[in-house]
Amino acid sequence: MKKVRGVLGASTLLLTGAAAAQVGNMPGGPRVNQLNLPEGVSVIAQDIAWLHWMMLIICTIIFVGVFGVMFYSIIRHRKSRGYKASQFHEHLGVEVAWTVIPFLIVIGMALPATRTVVAMKDTSNSDLTVKAVGYQWKWGYEYLDGAAKDVKFLSTLSTPHSQIMGTEPRTDLYLMEVDNPLVVPVDKKVRVVVTSADVIHSWMVPDLGVKQDAIPGFLRDIWFRAQKVGTYRGQCAELCGKDHAFMPIVVEVLSQEDYDAWAAEQRQAMAAAADDPNKEWTAEELIARGEKVYAANCVACHQASGKGMPPTFPALDGDEKIVLGPKDPQIDIVLDGVAGTAMAPFRDRMSDTEIAAVITYTRNAWSNAGKGSDPVVQPSDVSAKR
Repeated sequence: MKKVRGVLGASTLLLTGAAAAQVGNMPGGPRVNQLNLPEGVSVIAQDIAWLHWMMLIICTIIFVGVFGVMFYSIIRHRKSRGYKASQFHEHLGVEVAWTVIPFLIVIGMALPATRTVVAMKDTSNSDLTVKAVGYQWKWGYEYLDGAAKDVKFLSTLSTPHSQIMGTEPRTDLYLMEVDNPLVVPVDKKVRVVVTSADVIHSWMVPDLGVKQDAIPGFLRDIWFRAQKVGTYRGQCAELCGKDHAFMPIVVEVLSQEDYDAWAAEQRQAMAAAADDPNKEWTAEELIARGEKVYAANCVACHQASGKGMPPTFPALDGDEKIVLGPKDPQIDIVLDGVAGTAMAPFRDRMSDTEIAAVITYTRNAWSNAGKGSDPVVQPSDVSAKR
């Protein structure tokens, strides 16, 4: 038995060592065996790191000083060595010392911390403003000014499902990669207006020194100025439901020239992708388009099979009341969501064509094909309900 345990222990160590050897530093994210805060690429991030070390050193000095005197007194002046405790009452020097010294220490720590907090909240005179909306479980970005004005998109986890399930090796970017990163220019003050469409999320990128809660019904803002071109990664930092761990944030910082080129490309793509809401689509076109929309927006809750996860996420496959019933109730649900449930409104997240396509897809996918009423929903049907 000892030999068996030894073999198993050695095997475990070898496997652990092999797994550790395969893990590398994450570009723009945490490093292997990192214990300290990131150095950061913004003034705020660097100030936060400096404050951390300054306060840690002060607290360490106080700890060593207080406990050093205490233990020295206990050991060197104990009763067994013949020492007697001093007796005094309301000693003026002691009273002044233990009032003034802590006060000076607190002021010395509070002044630089207050200066940094005030700077963190000063979002005035920004060069670029981006709106970030938290959804279960992705981020939506909209550029409110600058070269990319009116550009908007969803940013969704792009780690393959096979890696999440453990059937394929995990890369260094596991759970920290997205299909559409937030793109900003280097050395520009970027203001991020943060809100949420459902529950409380939190927009956090450590290397940029930013963390702001996204609260439904409130607009809160934060800013950063990246001093170095690169890609920086963060995560939703507020427990927001089942897929909280699958809600990364990726910020790509480009040179001004590259950013302008990216903005022009995005505007052209947006114009090319604009759909005519009055166009009559064929059922095949809507189903093909709807399958992609479903995969990007609905599959996390309702599953690729349409079976959902009742009772929180109802099944769409075989749903005779809504999916196989008249089209109007389903259009209303997708547009406005369902109060008190995890079904969020998609009125501002999808175009009329995308909503019509995904509804048509659910009415013709799985075992729903050939069943129910209104198998095809046109964009004009959605426009009429807005």
